[in-house]
Amino acid sequence: MTRVIRFYEYGDPAVLRIEDLPAAQPGPDEVRIRVRAIGLNRAESMFRRGQYLEQAIFPSRLGYEAAGVIEVVGEAVRDFQVGDQVSLVPPSSIAQWGTYAEQAVVPAAMLVRHPDSLSMEQAAGVWMQYLTAWGALLPVARLAAGDFLLVTAASSSVGLAAIQIANRVGAIPIAVTSGEQKVRKLLAAGAAHVIVSDEEELVTRVAQITSGNGVKVVFDPVGGPAIEQLAEATRRGGIIIEYGALSSEPSPFPLFTVLGKSLTLRGYLLHEIVNDPALFAEGKAYVSSGLEDGSLSPIIARTFAFEDIVQAHQYLEAGEQFGKVIVSLEDRP
Repeated sequence: MTRVIRFYEYGDPAVLRIEDLPAAQPGPDEVRIRVRAIGLNRAESMFRRGQYLEQAIFPSRLGYEAAGVIEVVGEAVRDFQVGDQVSLVPPSSIAQWGTYAEQAVVPAAMLVRHPDSLSMEQAAGVWMQYLTAWGALLPVARLAAGDFLLVTAASSSVGLAAIQIANRVGAIPIAVTSGEQKVRKLLAAGAAHVIVSDEEELVTRVAQITSGNGVKVVFDPVGGPAIEQLAEATRRGGIIIEYGALSSEPSPFPLFTVLGKSLTLRGYLLHEIVNDPALFAEGKAYVSSGLEDGSLSPIIARTFAFEDIVQAHQYLEAGEQFGKVIVSLEDRP
């Protein structure tokens, strides 16, 4: 038997339950890992509330990310063996391969042997943040040295990953945060400039920073009414990448600004990178090399015990974290 977190109805974090279930056996192209750490994501919170791209079939598992040790290998798996320490790139289904468990069956194609320098807690939160940011900023937006990048929700794990990648290519990251309390942390994390959206007018401040030109790339997981301001802050020929929908308000399409500036407003999901074998391989190599040389370094906001999953989701939804929220099972046998 193994402990698994499931939920039976949509709702707040209290719907999450820890249950004992038989340990599943992997299919031919799958492996079973003994989970040592789990990386939490806003997508899982939205899925739990019924506000995500994928719908739950109850009782439902959940979870995209994990790191652990392989304990059973499917008969068709050739690249991994029992005992390998691995981390998981988010697979296509948040429910089918739910990682909120002491043991999880996952597709072998989505596993990576992460650098030995990473702890299990760090490795559990690597791939969602860095592959999401890499795919959007480099293959899609072609961010380059000297380009201005505007990062909203900048203290999230993906926002911080975007700042690190921007610095790695020589771009100039501008972080947007809601309050003064995170300004120093964002500057220490590599932001060249920080805009406090509750106190400063975003378009005016961007114009000051960019000498009136605007930013080449906007990287935004929020949507909502702020899209109009983001379009105003983007330079002619720039691109706005929407990779989430955290705002509960409608997202207006800034038609005349898009037309007048020849802007690209693009939706983006990590799986368009994962589903392209060449891009997937390139992204894994880029992130792995950055982790090895230290230019990419995961920031953990807080670590919770497995038994405290409800509190972990409450903390995730409060929006006060700086970096990745992790659930640790390192003390498990």
